[in-house]
Amino acid sequence: MRGPDLKSVGLARRLRTAQTKAESALWIRIRNRQVDGLKFVRQMPIGGYICDFVCRERSLIIEVDGGQHSESARDFVRDGRLADEGYRVLRLWNNDVLGNIEGVLAAIQQELVRED
Repeated sequence: MRGPDLKSVGLARRLRTAQTKAESALWIRIRNRQVDGLKFVRQMPIGGYICDFVCRERSLIIEVDGGQHSESARDFVRDGRLADEGYRVLRLWNNDVLGNIEGVLAAIQQELVRED
């Protein structure tokens, strides 16, 4: 299939307007090339999944999750499929984003410079 998956694009657009508090807080700090001059996009469809934040230049996906994702088998499979697409996934907890944004930004910067 050529071109964008219109169903995924529509869902991504709806998710952009219904962000969680943690996603909004992180987006304010990473948008407009604020982290090492790198561009992030939000709610981007990749491989049949909608990813919270993506830095395409460094092939990094950032997922901001709540407690329901702890030790999730579905997330493990999802991360594997995204890795098959050539992306690394950094999972962050909502409470970390809301309570320690500077530490979260440092972790993101560290992941951005990591070479695999």
